[in-house]
Amino acid sequence: MPQKIDANAKTLRRSSIRPLRYQDSLVKVEKERFGNLPDGTDIDLYTLENRSSMSVKIATYGGIITSLKVPDRNGNIDDVVLGYETLAQYLAVSPYFGCIVGRFANRMAQGKFMLDGMEYRLPKNDGGHHSRGGTKGFDKEVWRANIIRQSQGTSLELSYLSIDGEEGYPGNLACKVIYTLDNNNVLSIHYEAETDKTTVVNLTNRSYFNLGGHDSGTILGHEIMINADFYIPVDSALIPTGAVEPVKNTLMDFRTPKVIGSRISHIHCGYEHNYLLNRSNLPLSHAATLFEPRCGRVLEIYTTQPGLQFYTGNFLDGSLKGKGAVYHKHAGLCLETQYFPDPPNKPVFPSVILKPQHKYQHTTEFRFSTR
Repeated sequence: MPQKIDANAKTLRRSSIRPLRYQDSLVKVEKERFGNLPDGTDIDLYTLENRSSMSVKIATYGGIITSLKVPDRNGNIDDVVLGYETLAQYLAVSPYFGCIVGRFANRMAQGKFMLDGMEYRLPKNDGGHHSRGGTKGFDKEVWRANIIRQSQGTSLELSYLSIDGEEGYPGNLACKVIYTLDNNNVLSIHYEAETDKTTVVNLTNRSYFNLGGHDSGTILGHEIMINADFYIPVDSALIPTGAVEPVKNTLMDFRTPKVIGSRISHIHCGYEHNYLLNRSNLPLSHAATLFEPRCGRVLEIYTTQPGLQFYTGNFLDGSLKGKGAVYHKHAGLCLETQYFPDPPNKPVFPSVILKPQHKYQHTTEFRFSTR
């Protein structure tokens, strides 16, 4: 773990990068220029594609999944995540489409927290609260890319060094996020982080899924199962109350598959809640299953994380147009594996503290199939 920060570590200069194309019996990889930041920094777009024609496009800006194409029961290929065609659109306005969220996924009440007797103040970018890493979180940073080829699949490794004091967080935090696509139609995301000073960290990916295709309408006809007996109630500002409630006999109960549209009208605005996942003895536990009956696509999520944030695109309002589609309310949903919102302000929740000489690491798998 580096103890000193290179003054140039935060800035990636323009450089001449040769086009990359690679193909073997595993996964094909292509690299192209996605655009440039206002300061001239090059942003690249990597495509991983397997033998089943499943593919994922990932940008070095924010680690954004810009496209995820998956076959349906008839072999038709559709892009099942919301997003944009150009870098300029992501720079202009984006509700965190497909990005890496950090240093802290979800919300921090009043934009502050106590750690080792010190109060740390964070930008209030969500009303009077801190949300998803702040004004310039990991979703707006440039990540260094490296292709890793291995027997079980091909990976894109993204790395970023978040310096001490960035967005108010303590410690130099060295991060890696590794996207792997295999030939079983599994996309996995592995997160790692190390620090030189006690800090807090909670990383996730915020892809907006619509298994019918990003341009197919709403997700209200999807069926969802969430493997959780408890959830975290929130107040009107979506800040946890500090309580943990059972889902039994409530509209939060998705332990058996439910059609989202059959109950969402009874939830103010829609779902934006964190679930306490039931854990198994296996390294990866089943978190959720999403099914779109018209096309037959199935998404199963397995994770090492303790929580799942379920969000039903409540604040999409038709003002955003991406990849030829207008994104209205409920055009997509997020299933973000993570720790719970607002620790350490809620000591009852599991700790998100990372100390020097320790490593933060978590893995989530998105397993696609049909029925």
